[in-house]
Amino acid sequence: MPTTFDRSWKLPAIMVAGLLAGAFVGWLAGGRAAAGFALVAVVEIVFLLTRIRHQANLMMAPDSSPTSLKHDRFMTRSRRIASSLRDLRSAAGTLPDAVVLLDNEQHVRWFNHAAEDLLGLRRPQDRGAHLDERLSTTELATWLKEGAREPLNDVAAPGHPNRHINVTLLPFGRRQRLLLARDISHLTRLEQIRRDFVANVSHELRTPLTVIHGYLELIDPEDVPELAPVLNEMRAQSKRMGQIVEDLLTLSRLETQEHVQDERVQMTPLLATIRKEAEALSQGRHQITVESTAEADLLGSVKDLHSAFSNLVSNAVRYTPTGGRITIRWRRSSEGAVYSVTDTGYGIPASHLARLTERFYRVSSSRSRESGGTGLGLSIVKHVLNLHQARLDIQSEPGQGSTFSCWFSNERLMAPGTTDPD
Repeated sequence: MPTTFDRSWKLPAIMVAGLLAGAFVGWLAGGRAAAGFALVAVVEIVFLLTRIRHQANLMMAPDSSPTSLKHDRFMTRSRRIASSLRDLRSAAGTLPDAVVLLDNEQHVRWFNHAAEDLLGLRRPQDRGAHLDERLSTTELATWLKEGAREPLNDVAAPGHPNRHINVTLLPFGRRQRLLLARDISHLTRLEQIRRDFVANVSHELRTPLTVIHGYLELIDPEDVPELAPVLNEMRAQSKRMGQIVEDLLTLSRLETQEHVQDERVQMTPLLATIRKEAEALSQGRHQITVESTAEADLLGSVKDLHSAFSNLVSNAVRYTPTGGRITIRWRRSSEGAVYSVTDTGYGIPASHLARLTERFYRVSSSRSRESGGTGLGLSIVKHVLNLHQARLDIQSEPGQGSTFSCWFSNERLMAPGTTDPD
C-alpha cells in the first residue's frame, strides 16, 4: 500500500513543480511568468500524450499477455494521466495571454481561449490552418513570413483592432513553434495619458516662465547690489526651467511622430555650425576639433539631426574639465557613416550606460545641475535616431572619457552635390 501511494503522487507533484519552475523562470526573464507557465504546460501535455500512447502500445503488443493486476494498474495510471492532462489543458486554456502551438510549417495544432479573443482564431475550422494565411491582412502575417526573429511590439490585435498586443515566437519541441501574444492595451493607454500630460503641462508652463524671465531681465543687478547674487541665480534657474520645458515639448513631438520629412542635410555647414555652438558654450576652456572624412550628406530632418548632434556636443562640453579635448568626427563605416563625439571628460561607469537615454536619468545629479543640463538631451538623441533608422552607441571608461556614436545606414547617405529627394 505505501508503495502504491508513493507512485500515485510523484507524477502530479513533479508536474506541479515544473509549472511553478516555468513561471519562476519566465518571471526572471522579464516578468513573463504566464509565458513560462504556458510553455511548461504545453511541454507536459505533449509528455502525457506520448506516455499514454506508449502505454497503449505495450498493452496492444501481440506478445504481451497482461494479467488482470497489470491491466488494473495500467487503467489506473491512464486515468491519472488523463486527469492531469485535462487539468493542464484547462490551466493553459484560461491563461490571459494567447498561446498557439504551431508545427514546423506554421500550421495551427492547438490554441487557447485567449487566442480566439486576441487573434481571432476559431474552433474547429482554424485547427490545421496555416497561421500567416489565416492572418493574411494583418501585420502578424508579414512578421511571420519574414521569420519572426525578433518580438513584434505594439501592433493591433487581429481579433480586436482597437486593442494592442506584443507577440513572440519561441522554438518548442521538435521543429515546432509556440506563439505567445500579450494584451498591452492598458499600457498603451497609460503611455498616451503620460504623453498628453507632459505636452499639456509643458505648454502651460511656457507662458508664465517667459513672463518671469522677461521681468528678471528688466532688473539690473547693479541697481540693487545687495540682491545681485539672488537675481543672477533666479535668472539662471529661470533659463534652465525654460530649457526643460522646450526639451519636454520636443520629446512629446518626437514620440508621436512616425516619420520625418526627408530632405538634404548638408553635413559640412552643419558641422561648422555645431563647432561654433560648442566653442561659444566652452568659452575657450576646451580644445574642440572637427574631422570630416565621410564626403557624404544625410537624408533626413535638418532640424532634428541638428538638435541631436548639438546635444551630444553640449554634453561633452559640460562634462569635460577645463583643458580637455573634444573631437567631432564624421566618417565612413562598413554599414554607412558614423557621426561621433569623443571627449576626455569624467567618463561613465558601465552600470549606468544602459539607462543613459531615459528621461531625467543622471549619473551625478549635482554635477548635472551645476553644468546646466536638463537630463533630456540623450532621450531626444535616441528618438531622433529612431526616426532616421539609426542607432546610438556609447563607449566610456571612468576617468578616460566617452565616445557617443550615431550609426547611419547607406540608405540615409547622399553624395555631396546630388539632387535633393522629391
